[in-house]
Amino acid sequence: MIKARILTIAGSDSGGGAGIQADLKVIALLGAYGTSVITALTAQNTRGVQGVFPVAPAFVKKQMESVLWDIGADAVKTGMLLRGEVVTVVAEVLEKAGIAKVVVDPVLAAESGRRLLTLQGLRTLKKRLFPLAGLITPNLFEASVLTGIPVRNRKEMKKAACLLKAETPGGVLIKGGHLSGQAVDLFYDGLSFKELKGPRLRTPHTHGTGCTFSAAVATFWGQGLPLTEALDRAKAFITQAIAGAEPIGSGRGPIDPYAWWEKQGAGPKARSNRSPDRRKPAKDGYSST
Repeated sequence: MIKARILTIAGSDSGGGAGIQADLKVIALLGAYGTSVITALTAQNTRGVQGVFPVAPAFVKKQMESVLWDIGADAVKTGMLLRGEVVTVVAEVLEKAGIAKVVVDPVLAAESGRRLLTLQGLRTLKKRLFPLAGLITPNLFEASVLTGIPVRNRKEMKKAACLLKAETPGGVLIKGGHLSGQAVDLFYDGLSFKELKGPRLRTPHTHGTGCTFSAAVATFWGQGLPLTEALDRAKAFITQAIAGAEPIGSGRGPIDPYAWWEKQGAGPKARSNRSPDRRKPAKDGYSST
């Protein structure tokens, strides 16, 4: 049986917790075949992003064409696109390929605050890529920037979802991870609202949450599940990944997608035997060995 083919179009995270690296881990863990298009290289770790090196739009296009014209894709997810020119070529190739299951994670900034999409890129994202999306997945901050209204509670999430739905034929999922109380995400398909609820998990180690969630949605959807079921399963997946997060590095650590695998009884049992991470930050801000 041929595995579902999932293409991720995003930046590379040298720390391994987000971006292309996180996406491919998730896709493989969920039993699909992952391919990738890298839009930018980043120098980053758990302390933040130290540098970004953009990939030329023409080469982004070449990567996409190499993958799609040979391997193809049952679903696509986009993450960090960085510049308007990259958004344009991504939209052009996706439109030509005619892929319906496109999950757009509108990555605007890193958790450290560094901008990961230019203002021109933001305008192009709304004009060129949103009309091709089957689902867009902004968090509260991204929803606020995209709509121009504050998004701080469920009432404002509904208003933002309606505004964003007017810009895309697909569904809108506003992630409420930064709300107080339960971790509630809001899905809107243009007809009705659906809440995805999960427990509030107290941990500072949340790096890669958005990337991991959108990769899980794209994978479940690409494997043939209805979008609403793909969202439910992705919510359970990301909740377990956050619960399993460990203090890797000396800053905000990554979530652990393998925690879901281990909960299924299929993963290694070495977790309980691991020693605590007692490394201290070196003087230059990196971890000493």
